[in-house]
Amino acid sequence: MTTAEPHSLEILRAAALPVEAADEWGQANPQTSAGYEADVARYGLFWSLGARLLQALPEKPKRNEAEAAAAGALLEASRASRELFLSAHAEPIYEELTEGRTLFRRLDDLVYAAAEFAPGLTPTRPEVAAEAARRQDDKDGVEIDQGIFLAHVLAHPRSGEHLCHAMLLPRPESAERVHEFASKGALDLGAARLARKGKAVQLEIINPRFLNAEDDATLRETEIAVDVAILDRSSEIAVMRGAVVDEGKYQGRRIFGAGINLTHLYLGKIPLLWFLIRDLGYVHKLLRGVALPGSLPDDVHGRGIEKPWIAAVDAFAIGGHCQALLCMDFVLAAADSYLTLPARKEGIIPGFANLRLPRFVGDRIARQAVQYERRLNCDSPEGRLICDEIAPAAEMDGALARVVEGLTSAGAVSAIGNRRAFRVGQEPLDLFRRYASVYAREQAYCHFSPALIANLERNWHARNRKI
Repeated sequence: MTTAEPHSLEILRAAALPVEAADEWGQANPQTSAGYEADVARYGLFWSLGARLLQALPEKPKRNEAEAAAAGALLEASRASRELFLSAHAEPIYEELTEGRTLFRRLDDLVYAAAEFAPGLTPTRPEVAAEAARRQDDKDGVEIDQGIFLAHVLAHPRSGEHLCHAMLLPRPESAERVHEFASKGALDLGAARLARKGKAVQLEIINPRFLNAEDDATLRETEIAVDVAILDRSSEIAVMRGAVVDEGKYQGRRIFGAGINLTHLYLGKIPLLWFLIRDLGYVHKLLRGVALPGSLPDDVHGRGIEKPWIAAVDAFAIGGHCQALLCMDFVLAAADSYLTLPARKEGIIPGFANLRLPRFVGDRIARQAVQYERRLNCDSPEGRLICDEIAPAAEMDGALARVVEGLTSAGAVSAIGNRRAFRVGQEPLDLFRRYASVYAREQAYCHFSPALIANLERNWHARNRKI
């Protein structure tokens, strides 16, 4: 074992933490591997001792400068040691947790299984629940360890592909809803609504109070709706559209969506896993379809069940809703609508837009949109690189009906085949997996950065917003 850096111990002592406990923590810090089973115990001891010291400090809002520095030193050392541990053992742990990759675990199940298997590696459910009750700037960010763990799992081809496969399977709740939709031709999930219209199934995004924004109350229902839309055998194509907003400035208008619910983000009501479940779940399903258990969804060695998607953009597609357009086969937009990716103003990574947007608009415009808040009006040369057709706002219903008819007139087989052919060259599963690995870690640190809070207060006036 190698002791912690002397300055780290000095920081702990300056916060009046027990000298003996601090020294024990310092002496327990492993910086090399001694083999899988030994490391589970050695690193586990170090994480346990660090957690005990952190618990001896006041809660984050009540810490003085010395206590805040001590908490930072403990968290930084623990996270660095997890990176070392997972560099050596991420794959064996994944093999254990999935019984040799014969068991599919969604990532939210996986991270908590890891917490039980190797205590201290990822936070437990009670630890995450305790922080979930706090505002975002009052959290220590225990969920960052979930991001670190998932980054390492996704970095390895075998475990990463298997996790991507697990997230592309239909949600367990979706099977019953598929039968319900098949018999009724309509399905109301609250945050999402499905209706069969001729050859198309239309999915409406519904969160009118927040301009159809996404949050923790909409994610599960949206993914179920996407599953059902794809698996519905009586339709050939799927449409995503925002519902009508019933009050405020946009009363009586459809809105495609305002992206992530920034009020909930500021108040700590958006967990880190929300981003990963969203992008490896329903957004990935828009692009690649729903997977089958026995077939790797890599387009070369296996395939799933998929359906072409149309997006009908009314008013605006901001943030995550703009990201969804990058997975669509056809985008119809109202002439007065616009697109933005205000990630810089929020302090987060805009999902997979960094990977996908450059192939639509080129690298320079993509960087301007993500890093410099460039707005893309749909009815502009740049906007038309994303939007396939522009229609007057008052004529969107008729235009959508014509697009559906035009895209289904030749049948679904060639459309799906062409989707796969484009995808294998543009975004093969291996490229998706590697991006997801980077995204898991970087979004974790962004999500708990002080810059996130400062950005939301400055650009969103979040301190004065109400739920």
